[in-house]
Amino acid sequence: MNISQAQDRRWSEDAIRRIEAESTRSADTHLFQIPVPAGWSVKVYLKDESTHRTGSLKHRLARSLFLFGLVNGWINRGMTIVEASSGSTAVSEAYFAQLLDLPFVAVMPRTTSAEKIALIEQYNGTCHFVDDPSQVYAAAEKIARDTGGHYMDQFTYAERATDWRGNNNIAESIYGQLALEENPVPEWIVVGAGTGGTSATLGRYIRYHRHATRLAVVDPENSAFYPAWRTPGVPAAGGPSRIEGIGRPRLEPSFVPAVIDHMIQVPDAASVAAARHLRAISGLHAGPSTGTNLWGVWQLAAQMEAEGRAGSIVSLMCDSGDRYAASYGDDDWLAARGLDPEPASAALAELFATGRWPV
Repeated sequence: MNISQAQDRRWSEDAIRRIEAESTRSADTHLFQIPVPAGWSVKVYLKDESTHRTGSLKHRLARSLFLFGLVNGWINRGMTIVEASSGSTAVSEAYFAQLLDLPFVAVMPRTTSAEKIALIEQYNGTCHFVDDPSQVYAAAEKIARDTGGHYMDQFTYAERATDWRGNNNIAESIYGQLALEENPVPEWIVVGAGTGGTSATLGRYIRYHRHATRLAVVDPENSAFYPAWRTPGVPAAGGPSRIEGIGRPRLEPSFVPAVIDHMIQVPDAASVAAARHLRAISGLHAGPSTGTNLWGVWQLAAQMEAEGRAGSIVSLMCDSGDRYAASYGDDDWLAARGLDPEPASAALAELFATGRWPV
């Protein structure tokens, strides 16, 4: 080992120490029990991932991806880190890049919310915009190649960077926090598919620990994940998602359909309505991907209740609604994109008034 290699090795060891120290300083995220229709025996819990330092579920993924890159020898001192991301992953990766004194470039659609762009820049990240969302992959690869940097490629490595057996991953955290509840093993865990990494970790953990829990994945309209799960082996293609952070125009390598028990396709306007409804009933202000989760949760919970089955359902609050004040929180912005949450809001109001999912 020459002097330069020895210096690189020492830098990598210190980088791992810094990331693990950051994790040790961090507390776990809260698991809230949220209100359900009167008379229900089904309980619904929401794990608030917005309380991470970088404000979203993607904080866990970014930490795992950096550690994965470091132990594989892919990330070295002074290297530019590049990611293709619609926002939250880039925010979290920019934070960890700053922690390691590494330059960071986020490649994202030009439509990404201004709030997320500001957060990336707050952590000294640089934003590179593309007009066609399908071009984020190629653009990120080119920037990494041109700078001699490392393309993190969350869409390929998300499902393998996290240890699905445990080690304080999100699945282990959920079951630990439910331990003293009336129904400590949930009937369902409901999550969205962005990279596919979270659903892969949860599905593998459930099977490895032989829990009776079933995994439901919700997917916005036009995404490629739902048709790929519904018709295995048939090539699936989608379009750009109107719900930031989830839904993809192509089937990503990190998506593992075999560990998923059920999928629900959610209208985009319903995602917005469910996020607003959550704030009205609980005071929790969440982004639209959390609404996607909840639209699926309420359907499954209503079905359990109709069948007379008690139990619990857990989902995730992916990030805060503060990141979308000028977009999904703006009625004019929604109308310009053909999104009308009122019909879905009426359906949720009916559910809470009657206890039954509207036909």
